[in-house]
Amino acid sequence: MSTVLVVDDDEEIVGLLERHLAGEGFTVVSAATPEDAVARAIESSPDLILLDIVLGDRDGREVLTEVRLFSDVPVIFLTGRGLESDRIVGLRMGADDYIVKPFSLGELSARIETVLRRSATVVDRTVETATRRYGDLTINETTHEATRHGQLVDLTAKEFALLAFLAAHPRQVFSREQLLRQVWESSAEWQTDATVTEHIRRLRGKIEDDPDHPGWIVTVRGAGYRFEPGSSRRPPAH
Repeated sequence: MSTVLVVDDDEEIVGLLERHLAGEGFTVVSAATPEDAVARAIESSPDLILLDIVLGDRDGREVLTEVRLFSDVPVIFLTGRGLESDRIVGLRMGADDYIVKPFSLGELSARIETVLRRSATVVDRTVETATRRYGDLTINETTHEATRHGQLVDLTAKEFALLAFLAAHPRQVFSREQLLRQVWESSAEWQTDATVTEHIRRLRGKIEDDPDHPGWIVTVRGAGYRFEPGSSRRPPAH
C-alpha cells in the first residue's frame, strides 16, 4: 500500500483527496504549511507527494526545495496556474508532474499511477545497475552488501570497498600500492603494503570456499591481485 502526502491549505480539497485516494487503496497523510509538509515527509516517508504551489501567502515550492535535500520522492504539483512558464519552472525544480486545477479525480489517479510506475522503474534500474553477480557471489554497491549462496557476508566497510573495487575491474591486476591509493585513498608513505595483504587475507576467509586456494581474488606473483569472475567454480591451479 503506497502512502501519498497531500500538501494543501484548502481543507475541502484535502478532504476530497483523502476520501478519493483512500478509496483507491492509498494511505493518505496531509499537511497545510511548508513546515508541516517537510515534517510529515520525514515522519511518513511517502511514496508520492501532491503539492499545492500556493499555500496561503507561502510558496509551496519551498517544500520541494527542502524535501530534495533528503529524498527523491516523486512530487506532483497542484496549481491553479496553467501557464507554460510555471510548468517549466516547476519541472526544472525537480517536480515529476504538474496538474492544473480544476482537475478530474480520474485524471489525478492516472497521473499518480504513471509517476509511481515511472519512479519504481528508475529505482529497479538503479539497483540492478549497482548489483554485480558472479556465480553465487553478489555485490550490491547501493546497499554495500555482498552475499554468497544468498547469505549475507559479514564484511567491514573497507573489506567491502576492496571487494567492490576489484570486482568492478575483473581480471585487471592491481599492485598493493595501487590498491592503497584507490581503496584507502592513501599511499605507502602513510600505510604499509601489509595493510592490503591483511585485508585480502580476511576477505578471502569470508568469500572463498578455500581461502588457501582462492578463486575470486587471485594473487599474481610479483604484480598484485586480480578478481576472477566465476573462477571459484573451477578447481584451483597448483
